[in-house]
Order: sequence, then structure tokens, then C-alpha cells
Amino acid sequence: MNDAPKPRGCTNLKLRQVTRLVTQRYDAEVAKAGLKTTQYSLLSHVLAMEPVRPGELAQAMRMDASTLTRNLRPLQDAGWVEVAAGDDARSRSVQLTESGRAKRQEAQRHWRIAQQALNERLGVAHVAALHALLDDTVRLLGTDPEPGEQG
Repeated sequence: MNDAPKPRGCTNLKLRQVTRLVTQRYDAEVAKAGLKTTQYSLLSHVLAMEPVRPGELAQAMRMDASTLTRNLRPLQDAGWVEVAAGDDARSRSVQLTESGRAKRQEAQRHWRIAQQALNERLGVAHVAALHALLDDTVRLLGTDPEPGEQG
């Protein structure tokens, strides 16, 4: 007899509820820098990887190329991101401009405020446990099942 707790309800619904609640908090704070949290995340990824090819950036952010292009456009229009020719005629390279670096730094201050507020609300140990569970879930879902694992 297995006494392990059984999941109750829909995992997708529960994740979406948590995501909405957390996103609302971060969005409200990062908006004070004039950005959406998705834009802050994109600027942060570009900064960490630059210069980066769009395909590599999309893969790192787990989004398709068309979504990346659509999300880069407002950042380009604002002068925060530059998409230029890459190493060869067919490739492109994405990098932050100086104003993009400044905008990302401004937004990072607000992101830290949101993170600190979440840590205080939930407790640091709870947030750390949540991160570990989420990281493990991403790892498990991000790999193809081994032969015989497909119940």
C-alpha cells in the first residue's frame, strides 16, 4: 500500500494561479522602470550572453524564434537592443546598447525589490524550496524520456 500523497486538482491550473500572482507583483515593481518583466528578462539574457545569435537566445529563453522577434522589436524601437549582422552574411547578432544597459540596471533595482518582498512574504526557506522544485521540474520536463520510461 502506497501512503504517498496523491496530487489533487489540475497541475496546470495551480501553476497558472501561482504564476499570475507572482507575475503581478514583479510586473508592478518593474513597471516603475518602464518595462514589463518579460522585457527585463530579455534584456538580462542578452546582457549575459552577448553578443548572441537570435536562435541561441530563443533557445536559452525557451521560446520560439517568432516570439523572440516580436519581443525584441519594442526593445529595438526604444534603442535598448541592437540586432546587427553576425559573423557571416546569413547570421544576426543581438546585443544591448548603452541605454539598454542603463535601462536594465534601473529595472534590476526594481526586480530586487520585488524579489525581496516575495522572500519576506513567503519566507526565504519556502522560496528556496520552491526554486529547487521548479529547477528539478524544468530539468525533468526538458529532457526526452529514456526508453522504457514512457509508462
